[in-house]
Amino acid sequence: MQPLKAHVQNGRLVLDEPTDLPDGQVIYLVPVDDADVLDDTERAALDAELEAAMAEAARGDVVDGDVVMARLHARP
Repeated sequence: MQPLKAHVQNGRLVLDEPTDLPDGQVIYLVPVDDADVLDDTERAALDAELEAAMAEAARGDVVDGDVVMARLHARP
């Protein structure tokens, strides 16, 4: 299930998109801290890794997510 995004309106949490959760389903909401916790060195390293990952994807050097999950679940 994808995370759900909501906002506060008149003291109530309002989902920003529809959901197929059944009526009465209990969910727990945790506020997201928008503060950037990376320093300049860490941010540069993250940016470099993301650029490298995008280049790998553009070359087709990827593994399907279902394959990755199957491998992880098969580990002892």
